[in-house]
Amino acid sequence: MSGHSKWAQIKRKKAVVDAKRGAQFTKLIREITVAAREGGGKPDFNPRLRLAVDTAKAANMPADNIDRAIKKGTGELEGVNYEEIAYEAYGPGGVALYIECVTDNQNRTVAEVRHLIHKHGGNLGTAGSVAWQFDRKGRVYVSAERYHEDAVLEAALEAGAEDVVRDGDEFIVTTEVASFHEVQAGMRRAGVELEDAELTMIAQNAVAVTGKDAEKLLKILDLLDEHDDVQKVHTNGDIDESVLAEAM
Repeated sequence: MSGHSKWAQIKRKKAVVDAKRGAQFTKLIREITVAAREGGGKPDFNPRLRLAVDTAKAANMPADNIDRAIKKGTGELEGVNYEEIAYEAYGPGGVALYIECVTDNQNRTVAEVRHLIHKHGGNLGTAGSVAWQFDRKGRVYVSAERYHEDAVLEAALEAGAEDVVRDGDEFIVTTEVASFHEVQAGMRRAGVELEDAELTMIAQNAVAVTGKDAEKLLKILDLLDEHDDVQKVHTNGDIDESVLAEAM
């Protein structure tokens, strides 16, 4: 598992813990609201909303909070008008950054994102400047301590997954976006419980980043991850393991 993926995996697991403490509830609520606005308020007929609600439940978000977020999205309750926007940038060492945001003020968000990237050796790019370096995929996570690799592999491929790899104490199942929910359902039917699932951007090729560039990139990634308007950050930067271990 490459360094940039390792950073993403650490942040994904940390986000679940943080959400249980309430630190990530703002981002989860925004995602639920936008998903309900775009595809309707019924999770059974809105795959994006279903994923958002499942993620919120896994983070122990109260049901009332979830219901209010859905109703704000559908217009049943008055709420903030959130917009989705993605920013593309180059970080230290020439790595690509694809930054997905949900905001109620694009001018504020772009100014803050530009400032923190530029402050640590990067530059905000134009639309399309880095997006071509990533593929949109689904990922499903299964405990490697509970299940044998053969069982996970069989269940995943039978359900229509593209690939299964082991990373430490978990298996990562990769899917096409169109089959993301079908793969989850198929694996559950096969008796495999899922730890987590997400739609993400996977870099086509990794760019090695070491020394000071790695430290600056890690700083940018951490600051973006902490920003309320930033939902997800994707990079093709393969961060030096020693820098990553020291920081984490």
